[in-house]
Amino acid sequence: MLKSIAFTVAATFAATFAQAQTKWDMPTGYAVSSFQTQNVQQFADDVDKATGGKLKITLHPNGSLYKANEIKRAVQSGQAQVGEFILSGAANENPLYGVDSIPFLADSYAEAKKLSTVSRPALEKLLASQNMKLLFVAPWPPQNLYSAKPVNSAADLKGTKMRAYNPATSRIAQLVGAQPTTIQLAELGQALATGTVENFLTSSASGVEMKLHESVKNFYTVNAWLPKNAIVVNAKAFAALDAATQDALLKAAAAAEARGWASSEQKNDEYLKELAAKGMKIAPPSPALAAELKKVGDTMTADWLKQAGADGQAIVDAYRK
Repeated sequence: MLKSIAFTVAATFAATFAQAQTKWDMPTGYAVSSFQTQNVQQFADDVDKATGGKLKITLHPNGSLYKANEIKRAVQSGQAQVGEFILSGAANENPLYGVDSIPFLADSYAEAKKLSTVSRPALEKLLASQNMKLLFVAPWPPQNLYSAKPVNSAADLKGTKMRAYNPATSRIAQLVGAQPTTIQLAELGQALATGTVENFLTSSASGVEMKLHESVKNFYTVNAWLPKNAIVVNAKAFAALDAATQDALLKAAAAAEARGWASSEQKNDEYLKELAAKGMKIAPPSPALAAELKKVGDTMTADWLKQAGADGQAIVDAYRK
């Protein structure tokens, strides 16, 4: 009889725990080795610990649950409770999603952080209108200029073949007089080897991962923009949590955001040192090139403001104060 009572108590406890435990799926499009994925995994582990296992977040990296371009919609519709996506990837829906990727507007980690802070209320409002709540953001290293030949001014880019992978990079190429050439990152090495592309903008992380030092030797720290990933939760899924679990989730998110910014900057320094060690010449842009790229940035900021309207103008005004 005692065994029977013990079994009943244990079964009741297990059933109660199963009912109390909430399980979330979290898709991301990035590889397990990415510092962004490692940060998100730490976030999930922190939530598990802080809630005593009450909220369990299972990470699905490398597009294994949803492809990168499907994740935002999956969270928005409730197919996934929480997920990660690059904000500028949704700029075709609303230009506010692309504010962090306006070329040459915020050209350092400090400036990107300032832009992120002033644009956050508008981003949170936009996400809320789509049934999502922002948990945290984390930046990628800045986009910099790689070139097969030295570049001292925009005149050295005129007539060259510049890699383009979205409307913004095509527009940059046009504004400096280069020929935009659509090439995906995975095809870049071959394109450089055949002369299909002569220069391009991408991060130090891509430089290391794609071994770009084997094809190009000139790297200019123009810091064109620092794109950010957003980690968002379905609004109904968040509302279904009790107050203590919500609080634990938000505290873990705040820690992940601080860690993400610090990790990105640290990794960027490491990547630059690795590229230099492998023979790439790392240098700041010349004063002439920097001034010419700033003009490109001013033109593209004006273009973005025409699309973003009053909300966009308010963000840029606050950023420039």
